[in-house]
Amino acid sequence: MSVQPWSTDQIAARIAADIPDGAYVNLGIGQPVRVANHIPEGQEIVLHSENGILGMGPTPPDDQIDHDLINAGKQPVTLVPGGSFFHHADSFAMIRGGHIDVCVLGAYQVAANGDLANWSTGREGDIPGVGGAMDLAAGAKRTVAMMTHLTRQGGHKLVSEITYPATARGIVRRVYTDLAVLDVDDGRFRVVEMAPGVTLSLLQDSTGAPVDE
Repeated sequence: MSVQPWSTDQIAARIAADIPDGAYVNLGIGQPVRVANHIPEGQEIVLHSENGILGMGPTPPDDQIDHDLINAGKQPVTLVPGGSFFHHADSFAMIRGGHIDVCVLGAYQVAANGDLANWSTGREGDIPGVGGAMDLAAGAKRTVAMMTHLTRQGGHKLVSEITYPATARGIVRRVYTDLAVLDVDDGRFRVVEMAPGVTLSLLQDSTGAPVDE
């Protein structure tokens, strides 16, 4: 069977399926915002955006965009019934006060001890983009990463030790990639699920740290 990597929307749906009912969830800039489009029907998950939204809904159709209603990545969003918006400082008080149950962040690198690098590659001339990531990583009760398994050049993004500037240390609990869902487990990545056609051998070759079933 040939390898059939998961699409971004398939990864987002897989993450949404893992979020417990009633959770308050922050979706990071980039790929994680897709999770909002895949909340299971009948499940109450309250989505938070650090620019000051609680009760964020899915991406609106092009003909229903309100340019005054955007998420932290400046993308148009919707509000679910009962949703609200408020001051940026109040939003960060929610984060820093430990009121976010799950945070879904993109990542340049995740280490097998849970270290996260997602705000800078450290290359000269790159514009740092830390945003609220450090606050979220420190304040959320559970942090998971959504990312491609490899760089565009085929390099490892899941590694034994991060080489990019750290966002936070030891905070990632689960990683969702186009090849697999993996738990961070005491210096190793442990397989939860693999995409169709992916073998443990292929996954190990694609990962810069030990992988166990």
